[in-house]
Amino acid sequence: MNEFKTYHPIVNFVYFVFVIGFACLFMHPACLCISLVGGFTYSVMLKGKKAIKSNLLYMLPMLLATALINPAFNHRGVTIIGQFPSGNPLTAESIIYGLCAALMLASVICHFSCYNEIMTSDKFIYLFGRLIPAISLVISMTLRFVPRFTAQLKVVTNAQRCLGRDASSGGIIKRLQCGLAIVSIMITWSLENAIETADSMKSRGYGTAKRTAYSIFRFDKRDIKTLICILFLGLYTLAGFLMGVMHFSFFPAVQAAAVSPFGVSVFLAYGLLCFCPIILELWEVRKWNALRSSI
Repeated sequence: MNEFKTYHPIVNFVYFVFVIGFACLFMHPACLCISLVGGFTYSVMLKGKKAIKSNLLYMLPMLLATALINPAFNHRGVTIIGQFPSGNPLTAESIIYGLCAALMLASVICHFSCYNEIMTSDKFIYLFGRLIPAISLVISMTLRFVPRFTAQLKVVTNAQRCLGRDASSGGIIKRLQCGLAIVSIMITWSLENAIETADSMKSRGYGTAKRTAYSIFRFDKRDIKTLICILFLGLYTLAGFLMGVMHFSFFPAVQAAAVSPFGVSVFLAYGLLCFCPIILELWEVRKWNALRSSI
C-alpha cells in the first residue's frame, strides 16, 4: 500500500514539513506519542514487516540510552528519588525529560524514513529544480549515490572474495589489506563516477540557460482537497501551540496546560495530521474492496 505516494509532490512535501517540524517542536508527551505511533505505523505500512525490526533495532536502545544518560548529567528538578555515588540527585523530572527526548528522536527518524520512501529525487527536482537548480541537483545526486554506492560495494566485495581477498576472513593483517583494497577501489569508482556525471551534465548544457523540465505530475481535485485538509490541520495545530494549549514544562517541576475543549480539539487535529496518510491508505483499500464486492 502506497497511495499517498501517488499524490502531487507539493502535497507530500507540505505534509512532511508539518509532521517533521512539529515532531521537533512539540515536547508534550501526548504529542510525542501521537507522532511516534503515526510515524511508526506508516513506516510499517510502507516497508512491511522488515520496518518493525529495523525501527525497533535503533529505537529501543536509543530510548533506554537516553533515559539512562540524561539523568546522569541533568540533575534539575524538585522530585528527588535518589542520589548518585557522586552525591548528585536523581530527579524524576530528568528521567521524564530523557524519555520525552528519546521519543522525539525516534518519531523524527520514523517520519524521515517515510519521507525517503515518498519524496523521491524526481519529486524534489520537480519542486526545487527551477528555484535552486544547482543545490537540488546536488541533493538529488547525493540521495541517489547512497544506494548506488551500497550496490557497487557488494559487487566489489564479491569480486574480491572470488579472487581470494575476502576481508571477512583470515588474520588481522590480511583483513586490513583486503579492506584497504576495497576502500581504494570504491574511492576510485566514486571519483570516476563524479567526473563522468559532471561531464555529462556539462555536455547537456546544464546551467547555461533557464532550465526546463518535463513533469509527469498533475495537480487535480484530489490533491487540492488533501492539501486543504493538511493545511487546515497543520495551521490549526500550530495556532493551538502558539496559544499555549500544548504547553508542557519539565523543570523545576512537571507542569502541563489545563485541559479544555479547545485543547482537546487541537490534539485531535494533530492526531489526524499525523495519521493522514494512514487514513488515506485505509480509505482507498475500503473503496477497492467495495468495488470488488460490487462486481
